[in-house]
Amino acid sequence: MAKVHVVVSIVPEKTFVEKIAGDLVDVMVMVVPGASPTTYEPKPSQMRAISSADIYFSIGVPFEKAWLPRFAAQNPKMKIVDITRGIKKMPMQHHHHGKKTQHSTLGAQHSLDPHVWLSPPLVKAQARNIARALEEIDPAHSKIYAENLAKFEKEIDALDEKLKKILKPCKGSAMMVFHPSWGYFARTYGLRQIPIEMEGKEPRSKELVHLIHEAKEEKVNTLFVQPQFSKRTAKVIAKSIGATIVEADPLASDWDANLMNIANKVCKAASK
Repeated sequence: MAKVHVVVSIVPEKTFVEKIAGDLVDVMVMVVPGASPTTYEPKPSQMRAISSADIYFSIGVPFEKAWLPRFAAQNPKMKIVDITRGIKKMPMQHHHHGKKTQHSTLGAQHSLDPHVWLSPPLVKAQARNIARALEEIDPAHSKIYAENLAKFEKEIDALDEKLKKILKPCKGSAMMVFHPSWGYFARTYGLRQIPIEMEGKEPRSKELVHLIHEAKEEKVNTLFVQPQFSKRTAKVIAKSIGATIVEADPLASDWDANLMNIANKVCKAASK
C-alpha cells in the first residue's frame, strides 16, 4: 500500500501522527504556523489536497465546526476521526462578575476547551485513538503502529515525570495568560490559570481594572502571550503591574520541548 495520506488540524497533531506512523504517512497540517485555529480558513491548495486524503484527524479546534462538513463533502471516502474521543473536556475558563478566575458554566454561549494536547496524560489517549485509526485503515502495518505507540507512550510518561519534577516547587502558582490555552496544563500540574481574554473577547474597562488588581494581589510578574493573538491588552496590564511579557506558543511543533520550556518559564516567574 502507498503512504497513507493524513490531514490534521494543528501542528502538534502532526508530531503525534508521525511518532506513531513514521514514514508510512504523509501529513498535511491545515492551520499553518502563525495562524489561529479559531478563525482559520483553508487555502485552495489545501482543499485540493483534501480530495486525495485517506483520513482526517480532528481535535476540536473552533474552525473545524464550520469546515469539517465541507471536507466530508469534498471527499466522502475520507475517514474523519476525532482523536479526543473518550476525553472529558472542561469548559473554557473566564472571569465572572469581578470574582476570581473560574470555569464557565456550560451553556449555549460557552464552549469546551479544545487545548487537550497541552496535557501529556491526555495526549496518551489521543495517541491511542490515532494508532487505532491507522491500524484500521492500514492493517498491513498494524504491528508497526502498535510498537511505535508503545514507544511514544513511554516518551510521554517520561515527559510527564520531568514536568512534575520541574513544577512541584511552583504548585499553586498563578499563570496569567492572554488566551486561556493552558487550562489542562495548569490542572495537570497544580497551577492556576488566570486568562485575560474570555470567549474570544478582550476585557472591557471594568474587567481590565479587576484583572490588574488580581494580578497585583497574586504578585504576577510574567504575562504569557501567544503569537496568534494581539499583545495590546497584555502590554497594558504588564505596564500597570511591572510585569514581563513572555511568549508561550501552544501550537509549537516541538511539542515536548515546548512544554518543558513553558514549565521552566512558569517556575522562573513563580520564584521571582
